[in-house]
Amino acid sequence: MNSLVPSAVLKQIKSGQLNPVYLILGADEYEKDEIVDAFEAVVEEELRPFNVDRFDGMDAGSKSAKVSLADVLGALRALPMMTARRIIVVKRADLLLRSAPESEETTRNLALLKEYLDDPAPTAILVLTAESLDGRQGISKHLKSNATVIQCGVLEDPSDAARWLSRQAKAVGVAMEAEAVRELASRIGPDVRRLRGELDRLLLFTSGQERITASDVREVVGAAVSLDDWAVTKAIEKGQTATALRELALLIDGGAVPQMLLGQLAWVVRTRLSGPRLVPAINFVFRADKALKRSAVEPRVILEKLVVQLCSAKVN
Repeated sequence: MNSLVPSAVLKQIKSGQLNPVYLILGADEYEKDEIVDAFEAVVEEELRPFNVDRFDGMDAGSKSAKVSLADVLGALRALPMMTARRIIVVKRADLLLRSAPESEETTRNLALLKEYLDDPAPTAILVLTAESLDGRQGISKHLKSNATVIQCGVLEDPSDAARWLSRQAKAVGVAMEAEAVRELASRIGPDVRRLRGELDRLLLFTSGQERITASDVREVVGAAVSLDDWAVTKAIEKGQTATALRELALLIDGGAVPQMLLGQLAWVVRTRLSGPRLVPAINFVFRADKALKRSAVEPRVILEKLVVQLCSAKVN
């Protein structure tokens, strides 16, 4: 098994010296998407409709499934058009591989995929993403043996979390004080999903500031329990971004359903917003609803972005 860290694979993509099969694992969906986008950019934009195929394991596993292993195999066999290579992306590949019912066709397609992995086409780059693979499946072992494996968001302890935060802040051009890094890392620990969400929230909250401070972390991250289910809407009515974000976090951490929270935020728009900001606010809610249903982005981040947008809107 050939392994690369995310930064190394991005350099490899820029060099043009690509391997035929990549397996991107880990919990950091943002980082995985960044790598997938880099692979797709290998093909010139005007040629991507003919040479880039995207599949999602979320669309597999039912009688009306839109995606099957046979579809992926067909894409791998197709020849490129006006370029040297095709890019075939399979997101959430673990769902596709485990969703296939036991049948003669499934057995045949899995055997064909194994054959392909042993002797991949020189005109195709296969990129699969998953949080993890079921090690009990023979195809999982075969993939790991034949693919270049990239691990995203693998953190073991708060020290790893602190280094991850420092790198991410630097990557977006934001200064984050050492005490702020330690504060956030100690509060969240090595949970890359929550770290990504909390950092995104801090970036929204501190927009326009020169740096993120430990005080910002303590104000935004919040405590453990919300005592008022409508505290978020009340804070939005008053334009209190930090309070609204903190109360939203408490509700989410307490198990509130994202769609229910979106309903409360939609109520704010319908009843409390007016003037030239109303139409944009309606669009913000519409986009958030669409993202919750279709996007791989964590619901927490989608709702936090919406709260920041609504807090800047005019209230009655």
